[in-house]
Amino acid sequence: MKPIKVMIVDDSAVVRQVLSAMLAEHPGFEVIGAAADPLFALDKMQRQWPDVLVLDVEMPRMDGITFLKKLMVERPTPVVICSTLTVAGAQTTLQALAEGAVGVIGKPKLGLKQFLHAATDELVQAIQSAARANLRRLAPQATARLSADAILPAASYAMTRTTEMLVAIGTSTGGTQALEAILTRLPKVCPGLLIVQHMPERFTAAFAARLNQLCQIEVLEARNGDRVMPGRALIAPGGRHMLLTRSGAQYQVEVRDGPPVSRHRPSVDVLFRSIARAAGGNALGIIMTGMGDDGARGLKEMLGAGAQTLAQDEDSCVVFGMPKEALKLGAVERVLPLCEIPAAIVASMTGRI
Repeated sequence: MKPIKVMIVDDSAVVRQVLSAMLAEHPGFEVIGAAADPLFALDKMQRQWPDVLVLDVEMPRMDGITFLKKLMVERPTPVVICSTLTVAGAQTTLQALAEGAVGVIGKPKLGLKQFLHAATDELVQAIQSAARANLRRLAPQATARLSADAILPAASYAMTRTTEMLVAIGTSTGGTQALEAILTRLPKVCPGLLIVQHMPERFTAAFAARLNQLCQIEVLEARNGDRVMPGRALIAPGGRHMLLTRSGAQYQVEVRDGPPVSRHRPSVDVLFRSIARAAGGNALGIIMTGMGDDGARGLKEMLGAGAQTLAQDEDSCVVFGMPKEALKLGAVERVLPLCEIPAAIVASMTGRI
């Protein structure tokens, strides 16, 4: 396979030097240039366009977010943001993801050189993921791989059907934009939603708050014991698992610590399994854009418990990995483009979609 062509744009000479040297040692990468700001970078990119751009935020003449916006309009290119601002504030991270970045890595202001060397695996994975991203529709940790068994056992019974439906959504790379496209199109009268978006700790609260301002429905970062209600979306907090529980006719969520499952915390597999156990045929499971296979087995369990299941189609995904793995397992009843998913969610309230 051809090496991934990488351009580094950062006003720190130390960052440019260390990243260039680090990636040059990796056989899968070719550093085709480094620049101190976006205007210098554009001049070099016109001569040879990169497969992935590693981009800082604070730079002279043009900041990274402005450059990202310009790039996504004129020539969409996979971008990994690497900035101290993403450590200082979640809003910068959310803005970068909303504008089309496919990965964000925070770097400290102190001990920068040591951090970059220590974060080699994270940077390599982020660039590799970005290189595989599909940007046409844009407006794993190195731990032991665990299944949802690490958090709760599989369902051994089917849940009795009730009239109250709920919807579970699992997504990762590209999911912030996809979720905004869905949730902003939902009316106030819609099923309660439970969402796992792979996102670092501290960022999910700001993400939920931003969506809550944009949407007709209520969007919250989930807290332990929160009720699942029509017209409300609960987003799993970064760094913790979210499970559905049932008390009589009422659904609520449990927010729980635990090891990463399918290399993620929160894990889609954990959420989907809990819904298979607690809701069965009263649920709709949707797996969307993202890298890896988190959620595929859980969606199959939901289908086996009588739930309806959907996957986002390849053309509208940034990365088709998660839906593709669910399809391989036979966990998906229907495949829909992103633009048709809001209507399917509303339709699920009245029966099979």
